[in-house]
Amino acid sequence: MPDKGLIDTLNALWGGALTTLIAALMGRLMYHSGEVKARRRRFFGREILWELPVAVGMAIIGEALSRYLGLESPVSTGLVAALAYLGPRGAEAMIERLLRGRSAG
Repeated sequence: MPDKGLIDTLNALWGGALTTLIAALMGRLMYHSGEVKARRRRFFGREILWELPVAVGMAIIGEALSRYLGLESPVSTGLVAALAYLGPRGAEAMIERLLRGRSAG
C-alpha cells in the first residue's frame, strides 16, 4: 500500500473542506509572517484578524477555480494556499498580467 501524503491524510481525517480552509489559513499566515519579518506589522496585531475573512474568501475562490480546471486533491490544495498567499490584490495582478500577455500575442 503506498504511503499517503499530508494532504491525503488531512482529507481522510477531516474532509476536503477543512483541508482547503487549513491551506488558505497557512497561505495567509505565510504572507502575514513575511510582513512581520519586514517590520510592517506586529505578529499579534489587529491585522491578523483581517486575514481570516481573506483566507476564507480565497479558499472559496481557489476551490471553485480548482474544480473549473479539474485539478485533483493535492494540486487543488496547493492552488488554494498559493491564492491565499497572494490575496485578492495579488490574484488580481496575476490575472491582469495573464490577460495582458494573451492580448499582446
